[in-house]
Amino acid sequence: MAEPTALAPLAPLASLRRLAIVPAFNEERSVGDVIAEIHAFDPGFDVVVIDDGSRDRTSAAARAKGAHVLTLPFNLGIGGAVQTGFLFAWEQGYELVVRCDGDGQHDPAQLPLVLAPVLAGEVDVCVGSRFVGEGGYRSSRARRVGIRVLAWSVSRIVGQRVTDTTSGFQALNRSAICLFAADYPHDYPEVEATVMLHKHGLRSCEVHVTMRERQAGVSSITTLRSIYYMVKVLLSIGIAIFRRNAVPLP
Repeated sequence: MAEPTALAPLAPLASLRRLAIVPAFNEERSVGDVIAEIHAFDPGFDVVVIDDGSRDRTSAAARAKGAHVLTLPFNLGIGGAVQTGFLFAWEQGYELVVRCDGDGQHDPAQLPLVLAPVLAGEVDVCVGSRFVGEGGYRSSRARRVGIRVLAWSVSRIVGQRVTDTTSGFQALNRSAICLFAADYPHDYPEVEATVMLHKHGLRSCEVHVTMRERQAGVSSITTLRSIYYMVKVLLSIGIAIFRRNAVPLP
């Protein structure tokens, strides 16, 4: 497993077909700003918004900012929405993908940090972590306990320190796109996806990022759900270890 590189020049970016996947659920008030910030970072990024069965004007707000919009007929959850984005990226031949949530927590101005190790060819996936380094992100006590337990468990499985198992702020190359287009965990998928990468021999790393308070939408993770989520994901990880490996799409 590779260590993250120092911030490198992003010159290779211009030569790649690149896509930002933005899953969104009832985020009419924030999704337009997210798209604008991605384009401010790099106008060459295409953006696809996966409207996961929203009941507001999320799709209309995204189209108004020039994004491709895939509207799901009902709420699939984050795993189904993100895999829809990966399938779109694979079918359209994109070579590089970034993920940014539609609620505004991820700051596209920090994409150079997340992109640099992938563009340098050091890793297949780079994850923006809230917990690398000093001054890490603060959340509720229950969520912090859950995150630490999951991070400890996943670190032991993959043989590499993992600090933020639930971060959806990521950059991925074509190899990772092909894998996740073929198979991607549902519910809260990032933990299992980290194990999948390890099982398939793909390289990953984390870099420190700061995240903002959500601009819109409501978190689905309450204290009770944090406990339920931790138990459920620990069981899922155990199953994932023994699952047959997916066959990445060509």
